[in-house]
Amino acid sequence: MVHKITLIPGDGTGPELTEAARRVIEATGVKIDWEVHDAGVDVMERCGTPLPETVIESIRRNKVALKGPITTPIGTGFRSVNVALRHALDLYACVRPCKSYPGVRSRYQDIDIVMIRENSEDLYAGVEYDLGSPEAEQIIAMSNGKIRKDAAISIKPLSVTGCRRIIKYAFDYAVQNGRKKVTAVAKANIMKFTDGLFYRVGREVAKEYEGKIEYEERLVDAISMQLVQRPEAFDVLVMPNLYGDILSDLCAGLVGGLGVAPGANIGDGVALFEPTHGSAPKYKGQNKVNPTALILSGVMMLRYIGAKEEADRLERAVAEVIAEGKYVTYDLKADRNDPSAVGTSQMADAIISKLR
Repeated sequence: MVHKITLIPGDGTGPELTEAARRVIEATGVKIDWEVHDAGVDVMERCGTPLPETVIESIRRNKVALKGPITTPIGTGFRSVNVALRHALDLYACVRPCKSYPGVRSRYQDIDIVMIRENSEDLYAGVEYDLGSPEAEQIIAMSNGKIRKDAAISIKPLSVTGCRRIIKYAFDYAVQNGRKKVTAVAKANIMKFTDGLFYRVGREVAKEYEGKIEYEERLVDAISMQLVQRPEAFDVLVMPNLYGDILSDLCAGLVGGLGVAPGANIGDGVALFEPTHGSAPKYKGQNKVNPTALILSGVMMLRYIGAKEEADRLERAVAEVIAEGKYVTYDLKADRNDPSAVGTSQMADAIISKLR
């Protein structure tokens, strides 16, 4: 079977990372017909937008995409190309595994936490009103003195629909992947109507999984401390958008940083896989940056399309190369100035050798 998959190289270091990931994925033996489309700063002059409609159309058609990191150009009207893709395709679930790999420098070992972040609502919904705008002034007037007159306004919407589908996704993920516990994260002691709704829906959904998956709730400030003190206590975390953005980076820090942190954005019947780090334009064309996060995003993609055996083989190969520490990029060396560090392409070669 040949899988038709959209490939978005991205910009900055994206194209070289994507090329490394493509070669490694193809070495697993999975047959893929890549449909390549560009997005980001490099297409602005040619297309007048960092996100051409052809990119969205391709993902809708193929249902699966692998994307390199993208820089959002300043002054284009886009808050973020990544956010625009998520909204256009209704990719409501952001899935970020945070897993320890021996050989990666970290204060912790044996971390295996999955962050599931709601992608479409919360403060990232983009409902904002600038200082002095008629809308801001109207809301200020309605607040009965609770909001200062010189305030800009951002609105935090959480819906039953949005909460239910992300929390149900987290429980289904736990069942399908042999996980034992789902922890809902919010700040319901202060935001009683929005975050309170998130917990209320979480309890309703949890009843459907009684006897299969344990359910608990944690306040976002408390869990920020607890993740540092005893990360082994957590399994699958599910949360609204803003908390997910912050805590997923915290958990990436527990396992060594964004360079080893893969990600996926998943909707109903469509999925986009990408690393959690940025495009690092200052390293563009230097064959220097770590391809692990994008390759592990490819592992997630292979599992999504049903190539589970190949995905497991690829993850083992990545883990072996990192554990050996010989053919790895500078950031994976004990000394970041180690002259034996290899480039992006050479690390991909080492992983391919392990696969063979």
